[in-house]
Amino acid sequence: MAVTNRLTCYSDPADHYCHRVRLVLAEKGVSVEIVDVEQGRCPPKLAEINPYGSVPTLVDRDLALYESSVVMEYLDERYPHPPLLPVYPVARANSRLLMHRIQRDWCVLVDRILDRRSKEAERQLARKELRESLTGVSPLFADKAFFLSEELSLVDCCLLPILWRLPVLGIELPRPAKPLLDYMERQFAREAFQASLSAAERAMR
Repeated sequence: MAVTNRLTCYSDPADHYCHRVRLVLAEKGVSVEIVDVEQGRCPPKLAEINPYGSVPTLVDRDLALYESSVVMEYLDERYPHPPLLPVYPVARANSRLLMHRIQRDWCVLVDRILDRRSKEAERQLARKELRESLTGVSPLFADKAFFLSEELSLVDCCLLPILWRLPVLGIELPRPAKPLLDYMERQFAREAFQASLSAAERAMR
């Protein structure tokens, strides 16, 4: 296969896992070619470089990476400014643990709601759990500009694509979630976040 000289990201324009990678690229100000891949359609070139044919997939010359968390951490090391993970091992481990919890506690619910194969009762239960869980953690957003941090991190890059999709998920946060709602308003207005959005994502709000 011919070596790709330019950084390329295969991305589903509606997928929240792809959105988090595009958000990291935007925060880093990295020049990248975004190749839109519709769900269920794997281009031949993607099939050559990724045995699962999944997105997001990042191609950097002769390197092909998939799985969003792997891609995000690679980008943070490859383009170190601004850093999106703390320098110190304990803080880095805590950030990774938060990312893991977002995956286990919230992404699973998001995926269940969006999965057309899910029964409506399962979707309704997932909506209720996600709404209550986000409302419950809302006070954590009151004291700091970002999620448990004074600086934007990969944790925020995992969380914000979910929060952007709340209208599509059929979830409206209540008034007691004001700290979280304020966080959302601040982050969604940032230039890098706006730059990360696909046309399909802009249509979600």
